[in-house]
Amino acid sequence: MLKSQAPQMLRTNLLIAALSAVALTSACAPVVGQNGFQAIDAKPTDIVAGTDTKQTVLSRLGTPSTTSTFERDNVWYYISQVTEKYTYNRPQVTQRSVTEITFNDAGLVSEVRTLGLDDGQRVAMNDRETPTRGRQLTILEQLLGNVGRGQLPRTDEDQPGQQRRE
Repeated sequence: MLKSQAPQMLRTNLLIAALSAVALTSACAPVVGQNGFQAIDAKPTDIVAGTDTKQTVLSRLGTPSTTSTFERDNVWYYISQVTEKYTYNRPQVTQRSVTEITFNDAGLVSEVRTLGLDDGQRVAMNDRETPTRGRQLTILEQLLGNVGRGQLPRTDEDQPGQQRRE
């Protein structure tokens, strides 16, 4: 009876080892996320300067991801990016595509630029704080600051929402 159980134990152990290997290797595979503009029928690079208008760009690509802050009607951006995330790490951007479409005053496309991940720049944030007016209150002053400031209504006529008669 022991001889018949040995092949079955071997198969069970091999099955457990195979499942463990699959589980361990799947933990190493990244989770890929695609965010932003997704080109379905036409790509932003298919837009031709001098021939396409705002209406043709809207019909081909749809509304832009964002527009320029200062020239809202003249510069449109179509932005997309691909991120990869491994288990407990932060997502890393692996691909980025920003298509900038500039229109002239007549509504025709004057320029199409495509920017990638290498064209981006890191912006150094300033961690200084702007001082506020006034003084710093302690916790005790904050908790007891309103005690004694208010005045209770003296009569029925002094109730809020009613006018006082003289």
